[in-house]
Amino acid sequence: MSTPAPFLWRSKLWVPRPVEEVFPFFADAHNLEAITPPFLQFRVETPAPIVMLPGTRIDYRLRLHGIPIRWQSEITAWDPPRRFVDEQRRGPYKTWIHTHCFTPTSRGTLVEDEVWYDVPGGALVNALFVRKDVARIFAYRESILRKRFGA
Repeated sequence: MSTPAPFLWRSKLWVPRPVEEVFPFFADAHNLEAITPPFLQFRVETPAPIVMLPGTRIDYRLRLHGIPIRWQSEITAWDPPRRFVDEQRRGPYKTWIHTHCFTPTSRGTLVEDEVWYDVPGGALVNALFVRKDVARIFAYRESILRKRFGA
């Protein structure tokens, strides 16, 4: 089986809230602004409400290392309240496929992220810059989600 891109990022976070509360937070694309680190100056450009379905495209603006970036993602899978996938259609990556999974547990919800990505410049650029940025972004996201959901 081939992988969709050469680099993989995975994260897991358990939160003590039911999936019926956790999934809707993630299903609102405008909440991305709250869980994205301030250094990215991330803004959702698509007006609310955004109806999340396969084929929905969402536009964003951000700054990466001071460079203004326009990003567009498309929802390619939508299976509430268990899973959805967004894929970059325009942005800084050659490939960005982000799968969000939500698993109910007896005491809350397991939130899992899997991101397959590729970058211009390949492994060297990934090792020097991108992997560190992705780690920093997901660390910030986890800290905000812990506060938001009481983990």
